[in-house]
Amino acid sequence: MPLLITHGWPGSVVEFLKVIGPLTDPVAHGGDASDAFHVVAPSLPGFGFSDRPSGPGWGIERIAKAWAELMRRLGYDQYVAQGGDWGAAVTTQIGADRPDGCLAIHLNMQIVLPEQNDLADLTAAEQLSLANMQQHQANGSGYAAIQGTRPQTLGYALTDSPAGQAAWIFEKFHFWTDHDGDVETVLSRDEMLDAIMMYWLPATAASSARLYWEAADFFRRIPIAMPVGVSIFPREIFRPSRRWAERAYSNIIYWNELERGGHFAAFEQPDLFVQELRACFRALRRKV
Repeated sequence: MPLLITHGWPGSVVEFLKVIGPLTDPVAHGGDASDAFHVVAPSLPGFGFSDRPSGPGWGIERIAKAWAELMRRLGYDQYVAQGGDWGAAVTTQIGADRPDGCLAIHLNMQIVLPEQNDLADLTAAEQLSLANMQQHQANGSGYAAIQGTRPQTLGYALTDSPAGQAAWIFEKFHFWTDHDGDVETVLSRDEMLDAIMMYWLPATAASSARLYWEAADFFRRIPIAMPVGVSIFPREIFRPSRRWAERAYSNIIYWNELERGGHFAAFEQPDLFVQELRACFRALRRKV
């Protein structure tokens, strides 16, 4: 089964290096051959190996259409899509567009917000989720405000200073991953440096940040009728409840709330991430 998988910021295809092997060759990693995927992991425009957009207009909607065209040109008549962070936004748009050939999507970050009526009837888990989101908005979202309003100005500084670029990204690894105070228990220093170098070497600080400017208003409820799989990792920035998600995703085929893992799920917990994708799409394979 072909799998289109999309990273976010400050991510890159480096996030997927530990999962590509198990996904494409499950037998070599203790799995079943029937769970094998053909993995397509493109770099977002302006990130990593991709060209930098030469003008405005490369928002989420255009990227989703480009990804669908990519899969068509690669010759995949049927495929599934997966994403987290901006990759979740692109994958959500793919789900809304329902391009020919896309059978289902899986998200490890869900673009779902509660409605006003929900606030009077919150469960304990929903209260915690909402509190975490409010804390992020109050104390952890400055990077998004800067990148969404002055990405070019910031880009000059980050492209000029390797220490600045490293700090800008390392902070996110520290605060967005699931650990007990030492991020290196989850991601090695070399792994984080590999991820940082995907911004430093091609000098994509500004071009990657511009996605925040292009798509600042994207994070809203978008109805999706195609099959959707959901994996909730406990240290994700926002963790919607199923009742919130069902308003946007009318055909949830898989839902699981895990005990460990954070925002960079494939990077932090590759084994769990692989298990989630296998479990999500296994039933779908039987119908294809």
